[in-house]
Amino acid sequence: MYIDFMTEYWYLFAMLVVIVLLLSFDPASKGMGGSKILSPAQLPSLQSRDHAVIIDLNEKDRFKKGHISQSINIPFSRFSDSLGKLKKYQKKPVVLACETGADSKKAVSILKKNEFADVYVLSGGLSGWKKENLPLEKG
Repeated sequence: MYIDFMTEYWYLFAMLVVIVLLLSFDPASKGMGGSKILSPAQLPSLQSRDHAVIIDLNEKDRFKKGHISQSINIPFSRFSDSLGKLKKYQKKPVVLACETGADSKKAVSILKKNEFADVYVLSGGLSGWKKENLPLEKG
């Protein structure tokens, strides 16, 4: 019965195979040069369990207005020049955060070229963090 269906409606079966293959690719983990997308709700767990390092890519004035606890401020405008500071975190999970996520996506490729293996992008950036009503430190 199934074989009859597949032979008579082979084009439907072919479309099903294509759809399954497309769905098997995980755009969240492969869409940004091998980084993974991390939701704001997942960050505290990764931070406590795996001692993840959070890098805030916002400029200093925006960082002082509000940032995630224990994050390190390295403005995206000086990110490439600051890689020496980050080398000690190469073996740890690194979470990139900026206001919306755009600069984080650009910083992923820089870290990957410098052999950082476990890189995450905070989904929605700090805007997503605020939207979830999660705490920010000031100063």
